[in-house]
Parts: sequence; C-alpha cells; structure tokens
Amino acid sequence: MVYTVTFNPSLDYIVSVEDFKLGLTNRTSSELILPGGKGLNVSMVLGNLGIENTALGFVAGFTGEEIVRRIEQMGVTSDLIAIANGISRINLKLKSIDGTEINGCGPEIGEKDIRKMMEKLDGLEKGDVLALAGSIPSSMPDDMYGKIMERLTGKGIMIIVDATRDLLVNVLKYHPFLVKPNNHELGEIFGKELRTRAEVIPYAKKMQEMGAVNVLVSMAGEGAVLVAENGMVYDAPAPKGKLVNGVGAGDSMVAGFIAGWMEKTDYGFAFAMGVAAGSASAFSERLATREEIETVYRQLA
Repeated sequence: MVYTVTFNPSLDYIVSVEDFKLGLTNRTSSELILPGGKGLNVSMVLGNLGIENTALGFVAGFTGEEIVRRIEQMGVTSDLIAIANGISRINLKLKSIDGTEINGCGPEIGEKDIRKMMEKLDGLEKGDVLALAGSIPSSMPDDMYGKIMERLTGKGIMIIVDATRDLLVNVLKYHPFLVKPNNHELGEIFGKELRTRAEVIPYAKKMQEMGAVNVLVSMAGEGAVLVAENGMVYDAPAPKGKLVNGVGAGDSMVAGFIAGWMEKTDYGFAFAMGVAAGSASAFSERLATREEIETVYRQLA
C-alpha cells in the first residue's frame, strides 16, 4: 500500500481577476476550489494513475470535512485525523497576478494528535511506500520527519521525502529511498545557484553521499535529473507544451515516479513517468489525468 502524509492540508481557492486594483472591490473572472497540500497532490495523481493509496495527516472544521469529501470523491482513501479545534486552512491563489498567493495557517496540532499519527504509521508493513511531502506547521516539532523515519527504521518501508532545507537535510542519515528537491532548493542547501541540468548533477550526487538512496531534481522548464542508486544518471529536457498551472507539478513528478517504480522497478521508466506526470500537470488546469500523463510520456519514449 502507498501512504502519503500531509500535515497541513488546504482548500485551494484559485481565482483570476482581470485588471486587479489594490484597495478597491475586485470581481473574479474564474474560480476553482481544489483540495491542496503536497502529500494530497501525490495521492490524487496516484489515484488518477490507478494506484490505490491512503492519505494521512490532519484536518479540522468544516474546511477539513470538505477536504475529506473531495479527495474521497477522487478515489483517494482518507485516514486523515480530525482535530477538535480550529479549521483547515484556505489558500487563496490569485492566478492572474503573477502567481500571488495568500496561504492560511491551519489548526494547531497538539501532542495527542501527533501520537495518533504515530500509531497509524506504526501499522505500516514491509513493502509499503510512504511519501512525506511539504512543510511542517509551526505547532509541530521541526524534526518531525526525522522522528517518523527513525521510528520506521528497519521495517522495510520505502520512504520518499519532498521537503526543503534543514527538513530535508536532517532526514538523509535515515537513507530515504528518494528525495525530490527542485534545483533552487538543492542550490540553497549547498549555497550555489544551479540553473542547468549539468550543474545540478554533482550536487545531487553530494546529497546521495549524505545518505539519500536516489535523488530526483525537478527543474521546471529546464527538465529534470535523477541520480540513481544503480550509479546511473538520468536527465531529460522539459517536454513540449504550454505552461498552464505549475501548482502541484513537483508533487505529480513524485507520484509518477512512484507509479513507474511500482510497475517495473526500473529507474529509467520511473524517471520518465515522473517527468511525464510533472509536465502533464503543468500543462493542465488541474492535476494530470492518466490520459494526459500517457500523452506526454509518448514524447519521451
């Protein structure tokens, strides 16, 4: 079974406003409400690819209930923990104003809630896949991912981490199966500006030396790089297509990689599926469907 963890899911309210004027009443020209959060995005794309999975994390209030309703409608199994106080966040994304976003805080997650999550994770078994994705809310310990990985050490669980800076660096000693920084995040870790795939490769290898089994680096319009456990380096330019919505593209890449690996346990195929899924979501108003991913994959084959 595949599990994803999203500590701070959201309802994303995506709007377009023509001729936005600060300080005045503006009216939307288009609106879209979607469940959000990096782990949930991975779950939803996996569901689109026919991979059964369970979403773990925390929700609260009426927004939390709506998040659960929507992801279950999309075929994702929800095992999200309901918190008694607060509400799950609403993120406002002003699509037509250069990607401007206003993200909510979300509910406060207490020690009792964290214990419930750990008990659920204790139920994972050998051969299961766990994707830890996104940031840690301020109400939680900032070493939460490390604590989870330490707790699951030796159980034979394939763990994937999509996080930034110290949150990512601090889990490398637990040897995650896959980490997926983008080129900017990788550059921040090593104090370098990484623009090209060739520049990324040596630093992805450094991250592998620090403990990651495989390092997948997304690079938006520049493509992607995979430094794999088998010693191979895979790189690909971005497939051709019109950028429509970059939100969730990196998460879709993670989902595509997982689906590809589960199908063939082949790094080249998993990498191509990751690139196809990430690009297909970038070319779509919403997260990519199986058909959209297969269309882009055929460009890479």
